[in-house]
Amino acid sequence: MEEERIKSAFEEKDWNEIKTFDSWAVFKIVAEFVEGFEKMSRIGPCVSIFGSARTPADNSFFALAEDIAYKLTQSGYGVITGGGPGVMEAANKGAKKGGGRSVGLNIDLPHEQGANQYIDRDKLITFSHFFVRKVMFVKYAQGFIVLPGGFGTLDELFEAITLIQTEKIGKFPIILVGKNYWQGLLNWIKNVMVEKDSYINPLDMDLFSVVDTSAEAVEKINVFYSKYLLSPNF
Repeated sequence: MEEERIKSAFEEKDWNEIKTFDSWAVFKIVAEFVEGFEKMSRIGPCVSIFGSARTPADNSFFALAEDIAYKLTQSGYGVITGGGPGVMEAANKGAKKGGGRSVGLNIDLPHEQGANQYIDRDKLITFSHFFVRKVMFVKYAQGFIVLPGGFGTLDELFEAITLIQTEKIGKFPIILVGKNYWQGLLNWIKNVMVEKDSYINPLDMDLFSVVDTSAEAVEKINVFYSKYLLSPNF
């Protein structure tokens, strides 16, 4: 019924009616924030793991994501993912295997994606708005571990880097996994953005690190908090 009302308003160019949709949308957005804050504030220290939803179970990065998540739980961290298949499913699977907190921040899309089976049922949240979901990823994560992925993965990665670069949030570890996958992008950032055009400071390259193994990824998280004498439970 609501969709028909919206469609009719646009077809008839009823701009006053259309404006009311924007106003009412605020309440839905606020409700998503409230639900997210209430649930996520109780999860304890967690690390967000990102990567492609298209990564099959027989792919080496699927196994790597699962192992990273498992090792994180053995260090006392829970795991936050986007709740879907691929790398997300692998990470939730590893967290569940390790007996740790397994959080899924799912997104409501027309043709995808269903929540994977390894998420703790009381830690599954389904969002309608990407920007609300991204706030939860950043606000409640003590680190980002990023495996190969597409536009969505890059969006989440650069969102975090930008917020740290502009000092909108405190610094936390951002770890890219898979040197061969990321090297072309990193070369472009260094050779073009830094050296050719000076669009970013050379020190911005230190906002993230690149590793190949699960042990290296987890060590980066642990070393960061021991080095700065911080508790991961902000």
